Amino acid sequence: MNDLLPFRTLLTPEGRALLDEVRDTRPDDELAVATRLRRAHPAGLVSAALGQARLRQRAAAKFGAADAGRMFFTPDGVEQSTRTSVASYRAARLREAGVRSVADLCCGVGGDAIAFARAGIRVLAVDRDPLTAEVARANAAALGLDELIEVREADVTGVDTSGWDAVFVDPARRGSRGRLFDPEAYSPPLSWAVGAAATARTAVLKVAPGIPHEAVPERAEAEWISDGGEVKEAVLWFGTGAPGAVRATLLPGPRTLLGRGLPNPEVRPVGRYLYEPDGAVIRAHLVAEVAAELDGGLIDPTIAYVTADGLRATPYATSYEITDQLHFNIKKLKALLREREVGTLTVKKRGSAVEPEELRRKVRPQGPNAATVFLTRVAGAPTMLLGTPAPTGGPT
Repeated sequence: MNDLLPFRTLLTPEGRALLDEVRDTRPDDELAVATRLRRAHPAGLVSAALGQARLRQRAAAKFGAADAGRMFFTPDGVEQSTRTSVASYRAARLREAGVRSVADLCCGVGGDAIAFARAGIRVLAVDRDPLTAEVARANAAALGLDELIEVREADVTGVDTSGWDAVFVDPARRGSRGRLFDPEAYSPPLSWAVGAAATARTAVLKVAPGIPHEAVPERAEAEWISDGGEVKEAVLWFGTGAPGAVRATLLPGPRTLLGRGLPNPEVRPVGRYLYEPDGAVIRAHLVAEVAAELDGGLIDPTIAYVTADGLRATPYATSYEITDQLHFNIKKLKALLREREVGTLTVKKRGSAVEPEELRRKVRPQGPNAATVFLTRVAGAPTMLLGTPAPTGGPT
Protein backbone atom coordinates (compact mmCIF):
# COMPACT_ATOMS: atom_id res chain seq x y z
CA MET A 1 0.00 0.00 0.00
CA ASN A 2 2.93 2.31 0.69
CA ASP A 3 3.89 2.13 -3.00
CA LEU A 4 0.36 3.07 -4.02
CA LEU A 5 0.29 6.43 -2.26
CA PRO A 6 3.17 8.08 -4.20
CA PHE A 7 1.77 6.71 -7.45
CA ARG A 8 -1.71 8.05 -6.78
CA THR A 9 -0.30 11.52 -6.20
CA LEU A 10 0.86 11.46 -9.83
CA LEU A 11 -2.77 11.09 -10.94
CA THR A 12 -3.79 14.34 -9.23
CA PRO A 13 -3.86 17.61 -11.21
CA GLU A 14 -0.67 18.71 -9.42
CA GLY A 15 1.03 15.40 -10.20
CA ARG A 16 0.07 15.46 -13.87
CA ALA A 17 1.28 19.04 -14.23
CA LEU A 18 4.58 18.09 -12.63
CA LEU A 19 4.93 15.10 -14.96
CA ASP A 20 4.55 17.43 -17.94
CA GLU A 21 7.18 19.74 -16.49
CA VAL A 22 9.83 17.04 -15.95
CA ARG A 23 9.04 15.05 -19.11
CA ASP A 24 12.35 15.74 -20.87
CA THR A 25 14.63 15.88 -17.85
CA ARG A 26 18.02 14.35 -18.53
CA PRO A 27 19.64 12.10 -15.89
CA ASP A 28 22.49 14.58 -15.37
CA ASP A 29 20.00 17.36 -14.62
CA GLU A 30 17.80 15.46 -12.14
CA LEU A 31 19.45 16.73 -8.98
CA ALA A 32 19.19 20.39 -10.00
CA VAL A 33 15.61 19.96 -11.20
CA ALA A 34 14.61 18.16 -8.00
CA THR A 35 16.16 20.87 -5.84
CA ARG A 36 14.28 23.59 -7.72
CA LEU A 37 10.90 21.81 -7.74
CA ARG A 38 10.97 20.90 -4.05
CA ARG A 39 10.64 24.59 -3.23
CA ALA A 40 7.07 24.48 -4.57
CA HIS A 41 6.03 20.80 -4.36
CA PRO A 42 6.23 18.00 -1.78
CA ALA A 43 9.53 16.13 -1.97
CA GLY A 44 7.80 12.74 -2.38
CA LEU A 45 5.78 13.97 -5.35
CA VAL A 46 8.87 15.41 -7.03
CA SER A 47 10.74 12.13 -6.59
CA ALA A 48 7.79 10.15 -7.95
CA ALA A 49 7.48 12.43 -10.99
CA LEU A 50 11.16 12.29 -11.83
CA GLY A 51 11.16 8.51 -11.40
CA GLN A 52 8.16 8.19 -13.69
CA ALA A 53 9.76 10.45 -16.30
CA ARG A 54 12.80 8.18 -16.25
CA LEU A 55 10.64 5.10 -16.76
CA ARG A 56 8.72 6.75 -19.61
CA GLN A 57 11.96 7.56 -21.39
CA ARG A 58 13.05 3.92 -21.11
CA ALA A 59 9.64 2.66 -22.21
CA ALA A 60 9.66 4.68 -25.45
CA ALA A 61 11.72 1.95 -27.14
CA LYS A 62 8.94 -0.58 -26.50
CA PHE A 63 5.80 1.52 -26.66
CA GLY A 64 6.76 4.44 -28.89
CA ALA A 65 7.27 7.97 -27.60
CA ALA A 66 3.62 9.01 -27.99
CA ASP A 67 2.15 6.20 -25.87
CA ALA A 68 5.03 6.03 -23.40
CA GLY A 69 4.67 9.76 -22.76
CA ARG A 70 1.10 9.25 -21.55
CA MET A 71 1.42 5.89 -19.82
CA PHE A 72 2.60 4.96 -16.32
CA PHE A 73 5.17 2.33 -15.44
CA THR A 74 6.92 0.41 -12.72
CA PRO A 75 10.56 -0.68 -13.11
CA ASP A 76 9.51 -4.31 -13.56
CA GLY A 77 6.75 -3.21 -15.93
CA VAL A 78 9.21 -1.55 -18.30
CA GLU A 79 11.56 -4.53 -18.16
CA GLN A 80 9.02 -7.32 -18.57
CA SER A 81 6.23 -5.88 -20.72
CA THR A 82 5.74 -6.88 -24.33
CA ARG A 83 6.78 -4.35 -26.95
CA THR A 84 3.89 -2.90 -28.92
CA SER A 85 4.83 -4.46 -32.27
CA VAL A 86 4.74 -7.98 -30.82
CA ALA A 87 1.60 -7.41 -28.75
CA SER A 88 -0.22 -5.93 -31.76
CA TYR A 89 0.71 -8.89 -33.94
CA ARG A 90 -0.59 -11.34 -31.35
CA ALA A 91 -3.79 -9.34 -30.87
CA ALA A 92 -4.37 -9.36 -34.63
CA ARG A 93 -4.03 -13.16 -34.70
CA LEU A 94 -6.61 -13.47 -31.96
CA ARG A 95 -8.99 -11.08 -33.71
CA GLU A 96 -8.64 -13.01 -36.96
CA ALA A 97 -9.46 -16.21 -35.05
CA GLY A 98 -12.80 -14.70 -34.05
CA VAL A 99 -11.88 -13.79 -30.46
CA ARG A 100 -13.90 -10.85 -29.15
CA SER A 101 -13.07 -11.09 -25.44
CA VAL A 102 -9.99 -12.23 -23.56
CA ALA A 103 -8.95 -12.77 -19.96
CA ASP A 104 -5.42 -11.35 -19.68
CA LEU A 105 -3.92 -13.11 -16.68
CA CYS A 106 -0.75 -11.61 -15.15
CA CYS A 107 -1.42 -8.43 -17.12
CA GLY A 108 1.46 -6.38 -15.72
CA VAL A 109 1.20 -2.68 -16.58
CA GLY A 110 -1.22 -3.53 -19.39
CA GLY A 111 0.85 -3.61 -22.58
CA ASP A 112 -0.93 -6.66 -24.01
CA ALA A 113 -4.32 -5.52 -22.73
CA ILE A 114 -3.86 -2.27 -24.63
CA ALA A 115 -3.04 -4.13 -27.85
CA PHE A 116 -6.08 -6.40 -27.41
CA ALA A 117 -8.38 -3.42 -26.81
CA ARG A 118 -7.03 -1.56 -29.83
CA ALA A 119 -7.86 -4.65 -31.90
CA GLY A 120 -11.46 -4.31 -30.71
CA ILE A 121 -11.25 -7.10 -28.13
CA ARG A 122 -12.85 -6.69 -24.71
CA VAL A 123 -10.34 -7.41 -21.91
CA LEU A 124 -10.35 -8.58 -18.31
CA ALA A 125 -6.85 -7.67 -17.09
CA VAL A 126 -5.80 -9.39 -13.87
CA ASP A 127 -2.75 -8.92 -11.68
CA ARG A 128 -2.29 -9.74 -8.00
CA ASP A 129 0.09 -6.87 -7.23
CA PRO A 130 -1.90 -3.80 -6.06
CA LEU A 131 0.47 -1.22 -7.57
CA THR A 132 0.74 -3.04 -10.89
CA ALA A 133 -3.04 -3.34 -11.16
CA GLU A 134 -3.41 0.36 -10.36
CA VAL A 135 -0.86 1.25 -13.05
CA ALA A 136 -2.66 -0.93 -15.61
CA ARG A 137 -5.94 0.79 -14.76
CA ALA A 138 -4.32 4.22 -15.15
CA ASN A 139 -2.88 3.21 -18.53
CA ALA A 140 -6.24 2.06 -19.84
CA ALA A 141 -7.70 5.43 -18.88
CA ALA A 142 -4.74 7.43 -20.21
CA LEU A 143 -5.12 5.85 -23.65
CA GLY A 144 -8.92 6.10 -23.73
CA LEU A 145 -9.42 2.33 -23.55
CA ASP A 146 -11.02 1.98 -20.11
CA GLU A 147 -14.39 1.08 -21.60
CA LEU A 148 -12.84 -2.03 -23.15
CA ILE A 149 -10.43 -2.93 -20.33
CA GLU A 150 -11.58 -4.02 -16.88
CA VAL A 151 -8.64 -4.26 -14.47
CA ARG A 152 -8.97 -6.56 -11.49
CA GLU A 153 -6.55 -6.99 -8.59
CA ALA A 154 -6.63 -10.72 -7.84
CA ASP A 155 -4.68 -13.96 -7.79
CA VAL A 156 -5.07 -15.29 -11.32
CA THR A 157 -5.39 -18.87 -10.08
CA GLY A 158 -8.75 -17.98 -8.55
CA VAL A 159 -10.26 -16.09 -11.50
CA ASP A 160 -13.23 -17.58 -13.36
CA THR A 161 -12.52 -17.19 -17.08
CA SER A 162 -15.46 -19.22 -18.38
CA GLY A 163 -17.24 -16.17 -19.76
CA TRP A 164 -14.35 -15.11 -22.00
CA ASP A 165 -13.56 -16.27 -25.54
CA ALA A 166 -9.85 -16.63 -24.88
CA VAL A 167 -7.30 -16.79 -22.11
CA PHE A 168 -3.90 -15.11 -22.33
CA VAL A 169 -1.30 -15.94 -19.68
CA ASP A 170 2.01 -14.14 -19.31
CA PRO A 171 3.61 -15.68 -16.21
CA ALA A 172 6.51 -13.99 -14.42
CA ARG A 173 9.77 -15.46 -15.67
CA ARG A 174 12.12 -13.65 -13.31
CA GLY A 175 12.92 -14.45 -9.72
CA SER A 176 15.10 -12.85 -7.07
CA ARG A 177 18.18 -14.25 -8.84
CA GLY A 178 17.23 -13.25 -12.38
CA ARG A 179 15.73 -15.13 -15.30
CA LEU A 180 13.95 -18.43 -14.68
CA PHE A 181 14.76 -21.17 -17.18
CA ASP A 182 12.60 -23.94 -15.74
CA PRO A 183 9.00 -23.41 -16.97
CA GLU A 184 7.73 -24.90 -13.72
CA ALA A 185 9.51 -22.11 -11.84
CA TYR A 186 7.40 -19.49 -13.61
CA SER A 187 4.80 -17.70 -11.51
CA PRO A 188 2.31 -19.25 -12.03
CA PRO A 189 3.98 -22.46 -13.31
CA LEU A 190 3.61 -23.52 -16.93
CA SER A 191 1.61 -26.59 -15.88
CA TRP A 192 -1.02 -24.32 -14.28
CA ALA A 193 -1.13 -22.11 -17.39
CA VAL A 194 -1.62 -25.18 -19.60
CA GLY A 195 -4.47 -26.25 -17.33
CA ALA A 196 -6.03 -22.80 -17.63
CA ALA A 197 -5.69 -23.05 -21.41
CA ALA A 198 -7.79 -26.20 -21.38
CA THR A 199 -10.77 -24.25 -20.02
CA ALA A 200 -10.96 -21.85 -22.98
CA ARG A 201 -11.83 -22.19 -26.66
CA THR A 202 -8.63 -20.33 -27.50
CA ALA A 203 -5.62 -19.79 -25.29
CA VAL A 204 -2.24 -18.12 -25.65
CA LEU A 205 0.66 -18.68 -23.27
CA LYS A 206 3.72 -16.44 -23.44
CA VAL A 207 6.92 -18.28 -22.54
CA ALA A 208 10.66 -17.65 -22.71
CA PRO A 209 12.20 -18.18 -26.18
CA GLY A 210 14.63 -20.67 -24.67
CA ILE A 211 11.87 -23.08 -23.65
CA PRO A 212 12.94 -26.67 -24.45
CA HIS A 213 10.94 -28.09 -27.32
CA GLU A 214 10.19 -31.17 -25.26
CA ALA A 215 8.40 -28.93 -22.73
CA VAL A 216 5.87 -27.79 -25.36
CA PRO A 217 2.54 -29.62 -24.86
CA GLU A 218 1.56 -31.88 -27.77
CA ARG A 219 -1.72 -30.08 -28.33
CA ALA A 220 -0.09 -26.65 -28.58
CA GLU A 221 1.16 -24.77 -31.61
CA ALA A 222 4.55 -23.25 -30.82
CA GLU A 223 5.61 -19.92 -32.31
CA TRP A 224 8.89 -18.07 -31.91
CA ILE A 225 8.78 -14.33 -32.62
CA SER A 226 11.59 -11.92 -33.48
CA ASP A 227 11.37 -8.19 -34.04
CA GLY A 228 14.02 -6.42 -36.06
CA GLY A 229 16.18 -9.54 -35.94
CA GLU A 230 16.03 -9.86 -32.15
CA VAL A 231 14.20 -12.85 -30.65
CA LYS A 232 11.56 -11.59 -28.25
CA GLU A 233 9.48 -14.51 -27.08
CA ALA A 234 7.90 -17.86 -27.69
CA VAL A 235 4.13 -18.31 -27.65
CA LEU A 236 2.08 -21.46 -27.18
CA TRP A 237 -1.27 -21.35 -28.98
CA PHE A 238 -4.19 -23.62 -28.11
CA GLY A 239 -7.38 -23.97 -30.12
CA THR A 240 -5.88 -22.83 -33.43
CA GLY A 241 -6.53 -26.13 -35.15
CA ALA A 242 -2.82 -26.79 -35.56
CA PRO A 243 -1.65 -28.91 -32.60
CA GLY A 244 2.03 -29.75 -32.83
CA ALA A 245 2.71 -27.09 -35.46
CA VAL A 246 5.90 -25.02 -35.22
CA ARG A 247 6.38 -21.59 -36.75
CA ALA A 248 8.86 -18.71 -36.74
CA THR A 249 7.44 -15.21 -37.20
CA LEU A 250 9.56 -12.22 -38.10
CA LEU A 251 8.46 -8.66 -37.44
CA PRO A 252 7.97 -6.20 -38.98
CA GLY A 253 5.90 -7.96 -41.58
CA PRO A 254 4.77 -10.30 -40.32
CA ARG A 255 6.55 -13.06 -42.24
CA THR A 256 5.92 -16.57 -40.97
CA LEU A 257 7.85 -19.75 -41.73
CA LEU A 258 5.97 -22.96 -41.00
CA GLY A 259 7.74 -26.15 -40.02
CA ARG A 260 7.45 -29.08 -42.41
CA GLY A 261 9.26 -31.68 -40.34
CA LEU A 262 12.24 -31.76 -42.68
CA PRO A 263 15.31 -33.83 -41.80
CA ASN A 264 18.56 -32.10 -40.92
CA PRO A 265 20.27 -30.61 -44.00
CA GLU A 266 23.36 -32.28 -45.38
CA VAL A 267 26.78 -30.90 -44.52
CA ARG A 268 28.66 -29.52 -47.51
CA PRO A 269 31.77 -27.44 -48.21
CA VAL A 270 31.48 -23.70 -47.81
CA GLY A 271 30.07 -22.24 -51.01
CA ARG A 272 30.08 -18.72 -52.34
CA TYR A 273 27.34 -17.55 -49.97
CA LEU A 274 26.72 -17.96 -46.27
CA TYR A 275 23.25 -17.46 -44.79
CA GLU A 276 22.69 -16.58 -41.15
CA PRO A 277 19.12 -17.63 -40.20
CA ASP A 278 17.04 -15.28 -38.06
CA GLY A 279 17.13 -16.11 -34.36
CA ALA A 280 13.45 -17.07 -34.34
CA VAL A 281 14.12 -19.60 -37.11
CA ILE A 282 16.96 -21.11 -35.10
CA ARG A 283 14.96 -21.24 -31.87
CA ALA A 284 12.07 -22.88 -33.71
CA HIS A 285 14.44 -25.52 -35.15
CA LEU A 286 13.48 -24.54 -38.70
CA VAL A 287 16.97 -24.15 -40.19
CA ALA A 288 16.24 -27.14 -42.43
CA GLU A 289 13.27 -25.30 -43.94
CA VAL A 290 15.48 -22.31 -44.75
CA ALA A 291 18.19 -24.54 -46.21
CA ALA A 292 15.63 -26.23 -48.46
CA GLU A 293 14.37 -22.84 -49.65
CA LEU A 294 17.93 -21.80 -50.49
CA ASP A 295 19.01 -25.16 -51.97
CA GLY A 296 21.75 -25.09 -49.35
CA GLY A 297 23.40 -27.19 -46.70
CA LEU A 298 25.13 -26.77 -43.36
CA ILE A 299 28.81 -25.96 -42.88
CA ASP A 300 28.82 -28.20 -39.79
CA PRO A 301 26.19 -30.56 -38.36
CA THR A 302 26.02 -28.55 -35.11
CA ILE A 303 26.20 -24.99 -36.50
CA ALA A 304 23.18 -23.03 -37.77
CA TYR A 305 24.90 -21.46 -40.78
CA VAL A 306 23.61 -22.38 -44.22
CA THR A 307 25.89 -22.36 -47.24
CA ALA A 308 24.96 -22.30 -50.93
CA ASP A 309 26.52 -21.51 -54.28
CA GLY A 310 23.60 -19.33 -55.40
CA LEU A 311 22.23 -16.09 -54.01
CA ARG A 312 18.52 -16.14 -53.26
CA ALA A 313 16.41 -13.55 -51.50
CA THR A 314 14.82 -14.74 -48.26
CA PRO A 315 13.36 -12.85 -45.31
CA TYR A 316 14.40 -15.66 -42.97
CA ALA A 317 18.18 -15.29 -43.21
CA THR A 318 20.85 -12.66 -43.83
CA SER A 319 23.17 -13.41 -46.74
CA TYR A 320 26.92 -12.85 -47.02
CA GLU A 321 29.31 -13.38 -49.89
CA ILE A 322 32.32 -15.33 -48.61
CA THR A 323 35.70 -14.22 -49.94
CA ASP A 324 38.09 -16.21 -47.76
CA GLN A 325 38.15 -19.35 -45.63
CA LEU A 326 40.96 -19.72 -43.08
CA HIS A 327 41.79 -22.24 -40.42
CA PHE A 328 41.62 -20.42 -37.10
CA ASN A 329 44.76 -18.30 -37.08
CA ILE A 330 44.70 -14.75 -35.75
CA LYS A 331 48.04 -13.78 -37.30
CA LYS A 332 46.87 -14.81 -40.77
CA LEU A 333 43.58 -12.98 -40.30
CA LYS A 334 45.41 -9.84 -39.16
CA ALA A 335 47.66 -9.95 -42.24
CA LEU A 336 44.68 -10.48 -44.55
CA LEU A 337 42.76 -7.57 -43.02
CA ARG A 338 45.79 -5.33 -43.39
CA GLU A 339 46.15 -6.37 -47.04
CA ARG A 340 42.43 -5.63 -47.67
CA GLU A 341 42.62 -2.34 -45.70
CA VAL A 342 39.73 -3.37 -43.47
CA GLY A 343 39.10 -0.89 -40.69
CA THR A 344 35.47 -1.70 -39.90
CA LEU A 345 35.26 -5.32 -38.82
CA THR A 346 32.00 -7.00 -37.81
CA VAL A 347 32.67 -10.15 -35.79
CA LYS A 348 30.08 -12.92 -35.60
CA LYS A 349 30.54 -16.16 -33.71
CA ARG A 350 28.81 -19.49 -33.55
CA GLY A 351 30.60 -22.49 -32.13
CA SER A 352 33.66 -20.50 -31.05
CA ALA A 353 34.88 -19.54 -27.59
CA VAL A 354 36.64 -16.39 -28.82
CA GLU A 355 34.89 -13.16 -27.89
CA PRO A 356 34.45 -10.52 -30.65
CA GLU A 357 36.06 -7.71 -28.66
CA GLU A 358 39.05 -9.91 -27.88
CA LEU A 359 39.54 -10.61 -31.58
CA ARG A 360 39.26 -6.92 -32.50
CA ARG A 361 41.92 -6.00 -29.96
CA LYS A 362 44.29 -8.56 -31.39
CA VAL A 363 43.86 -7.78 -35.10
CA ARG A 364 43.53 -3.97 -34.68
CA PRO A 365 41.71 -3.35 -37.98
CA GLN A 366 42.66 -0.17 -39.85
CA GLY A 367 41.63 1.19 -43.21
CA PRO A 368 38.67 2.48 -45.23
CA ASN A 369 37.04 -0.86 -46.03
CA ALA A 370 34.57 -3.05 -44.14
CA ALA A 371 34.24 -6.82 -43.75
CA THR A 372 32.55 -9.46 -41.62
CA VAL A 373 34.41 -12.36 -40.06
CA PHE A 374 32.63 -15.49 -38.82
CA LEU A 375 34.29 -17.42 -36.02
CA THR A 376 32.82 -20.87 -36.34
CA ARG A 377 33.44 -24.51 -37.19
CA VAL A 378 33.45 -26.09 -40.63
CA ALA A 379 33.09 -29.88 -40.58
CA GLY A 380 34.29 -29.82 -36.97
CA ALA A 381 37.39 -27.65 -37.53
CA PRO A 382 37.76 -24.14 -35.99
CA THR A 383 37.47 -21.80 -38.96
CA MET A 384 37.38 -18.13 -39.90
CA LEU A 385 35.18 -17.08 -42.81
CA LEU A 386 35.64 -13.59 -44.21
CA GLY A 387 32.97 -11.92 -46.31
CA THR A 388 30.66 -8.99 -46.93
CA PRO A 389 26.88 -8.61 -46.81
CA ALA A 390 25.32 -9.75 -50.08
CA PRO A 391 22.57 -7.74 -51.81
CA THR A 392 19.06 -8.76 -50.82
CA GLY A 393 18.17 -9.55 -54.41
CA GLY A 394 20.03 -11.75 -56.79
CA PRO A 395 19.80 -14.69 -59.14
CA THR A 396 17.61 -17.58 -58.16
